Amino acid sequence: MADIKQELDRIKARISDANFLANKGLSNEVGIHVFKYAPQHELIVRDYIERLVNTPSDDFRIIERDMYKILLEILDEKRVLGTIPGLEEKKGKDYLLAQLQKIATQEAFLAKMKYEPHKRGDVLFLTGVGKVYPFMRSHKMLDSMQQAFSDIPIVMFYPGEFNGQSLILFEKFHDGNYYRAFNLL
Repeated sequence: MADIKQELDRIKARISDANFLANKGLSNEVGIHVFKYAPQHELIVRDYIERLVNTPSDDFRIIERDMYKILLEILDEKRVLGTIPGLEEKKGKDYLLAQLQKIATQEAFLAKMKYEPHKRGDVLFLTGVGKVYPFMRSHKMLDSMQQAFSDIPIVMFYPGEFNGQSLILFEKFHDGNYYRAFNLL
């Protein structure tokens, strides 16, 4: 447990760095970073993020986008949220997954995530990625975010493994390959 707390303590210094905030040193790549952690530390990471988001800073401004909350908003707006348990019971989980993926598309998620104007010092925190699997896959979401958030750094909090190429959710499910991200620490 001490290791995860030490790793979390390093985040603030990293996102305060002027080069990080300016997306410098990335060979013209989009500033997408992954903070990977063991899934059993989820509650510790959530608590840290909440405290960091709610602590004012002169160096940076955190914009958090929780994928699970966005999923619920999309489903609520489409007026299907209440029908999900019955649909799963009647048609099965595979059918439900296919239907929800038609409604909660990458474009729908991205529309909910966007904000204007981006300001110097903004850092987008992408959270809740484990809670929306398999409805939305991390690598697909990162692909769609590249253009909309090319001017600010993105930090995806990932409960699993990332080796610079592959995302392995919960250290169990191969979530996809993603070559454009960097490990945050």
